[in-house]
Amino acid sequence: MPRDEVGATGDGATGDGATGDGATGDGATGAEAMDRPVPSAPGDNRAWGSDAIADVLRAMEIPFVALNPGASYRGLHDSLVNRLGNTAPQMLVCLHEEHAVAVAHGYWKACGRPMAAALHSNVGLMHGTMAIFNAWCDRAPVLVLGATGPVDAARRRPWIDWIHSVQDQGALVRPYVKWDAQPASVGAAREGLLRAWQIARSAPCGPVYVNLDAGLQEAPIPEMPAAPDMARYAPPSAGVPDAALVERAAGMLRGASRVVMLVGRVGRDGASWAARVRLAEAIGARVGTDLKLPACFPTDHALHVGAPGTFASAELAAALREAEVVLALDPVDLGGTLRAAGAEVGGPRVILASQDQRLHNGWSFDHGALPPADLSFDCGPDAVVDALCAAMGLGGEGGAPAAARDAAVPAVSDGLLTITGIAASLKRVTAGRDVTLIRVPLGWDGGLWAFRHPLDYLGQDGGGGIGSGPGMAVGAALGLRGSGRLPVAVLGDGDTLMGLSALWTAAHYRVPLLVIVSNNRSFFNDEVHQERVARERGRPVENKWVGQAISDPDPDFAVLARGLGVHGIGPVGDEAALDAALRDAVARVEAGETVLVDARVAPGYAPAMASALTREGHGKG
Repeated sequence: MPRDEVGATGDGATGDGATGDGATGDGATGAEAMDRPVPSAPGDNRAWGSDAIADVLRAMEIPFVALNPGASYRGLHDSLVNRLGNTAPQMLVCLHEEHAVAVAHGYWKACGRPMAAALHSNVGLMHGTMAIFNAWCDRAPVLVLGATGPVDAARRRPWIDWIHSVQDQGALVRPYVKWDAQPASVGAAREGLLRAWQIARSAPCGPVYVNLDAGLQEAPIPEMPAAPDMARYAPPSAGVPDAALVERAAGMLRGASRVVMLVGRVGRDGASWAARVRLAEAIGARVGTDLKLPACFPTDHALHVGAPGTFASAELAAALREAEVVLALDPVDLGGTLRAAGAEVGGPRVILASQDQRLHNGWSFDHGALPPADLSFDCGPDAVVDALCAAMGLGGEGGAPAAARDAAVPAVSDGLLTITGIAASLKRVTAGRDVTLIRVPLGWDGGLWAFRHPLDYLGQDGGGGIGSGPGMAVGAALGLRGSGRLPVAVLGDGDTLMGLSALWTAAHYRVPLLVIVSNNRSFFNDEVHQERVARERGRPVENKWVGQAISDPDPDFAVLARGLGVHGIGPVGDEAALDAALRDAVARVEAGETVLVDARVAPGYAPAMASALTREGHGKG
């Protein structure tokens, strides 16, 4: 994954407890201390197809395989336990296949290191499809392992093997994975895994799917093949932008007095962050960022225009209309953003740096509207920024990310709790700490919290569905261990209820994590939609809650959390009570616990977000 290592753990590959030889040692703690198998008996030299497959997973240095157990890959499961000792990779038991993929997705977003998820047969794959689509839209490299069969019909058990076998299982996800395979031999399986691992991590990144025949896994093999030399199967190096095109782009930027830089899917290491800041400062570019994506530019910088949001703010839209040149660094839906701002036709000249068109297909419209581009670079945006800095003679100093939080903390407000109050309380309680906001709810205003470091915020799920938040929070918190940061996910009540059981995995594997449920007891975004329709049709807006409310009875999140082994607090309904709850919660998370706080907020969104959603509309949230 070129220049996308965020470095949440100090040493990247081993920061999560895995070591080069796959041993965790007697002093393993946290996740690595869990689920330790009895050692296999010595002297057993028999080998099986799944043993050869498991050895490749270890050679690929995959730290974890998140899974919901299934008989279709019982052979591989045995090899991971009894050949590899359930370490490097270690299995993480999840209570739903969608959570397994979400955990892998969140882990990558936090530490820049891909991991795997295993899905049982066709039924498990169907459960996991929403999470795979999220990873696809978010351009996240997740290795999805599947299983089927036996492909040989003569070997199938009555009924169960037949309903769990399909002719072309990969067809279920082929439109939204980069590559899939169903290998028919051990050699082909090993090659398929290597190819999948290479493709997933090649820019633009994305999920891949390898479907393993149950019969192949359980077949004996005469001898174990040698471990692959992984250095020979690395992803290709990042492309270098055309020098003549760089000079043309630099000339356009030098000659413009009004430049807007739209920052999207970019590298999240410190060097990339600093280069973007240097370039923006050198050309005086106003900068727009996106709450759908992780932090990529300091949002309290004087050049940052408006607050980051799910849609472009009114300030950013105005800046786009006034701009002479837009430097687009792989933003999500550039065409739609320009069109909504009124800057598409007769608007600014556009310099586009993106390889995303390599993934566009005829099934999904996740690519957004077709953007105009006067200059287009078919390479990663970080390479273009570096080349522009060099062409303009900009040095390598300055612009480094600063992790310090705001010194000033807001005073406690009276009255009903709001989303703004959640942000204020969290600021008061975490003052002086480095916090990673893993997720925020749809009604969050990007101006509530400044992002000054690549790990200050990890973005949304990509596909805009509901239920991914808890699983991605677990994976992200796992990836943040050892970073010195406090992992916090602020989730909506609907999102939490759909994915709540994912938190059991965090509790079981001792993953420190704070989840704050912004609980308005409604699928409130749909109330906004129903109000809009009612007003357009002259009908009673008072009925907007019908079919939307999550009440009578109100789900008790604290009780539900405790049933999963998570420390549950609440409900709390004002800022003073939330301050007390969060002080307790933060202390517990810093001691290694998983904690959920039920914050009951008044229905509604932060004002800036409410205005944007009314203007643009949105899906379920």
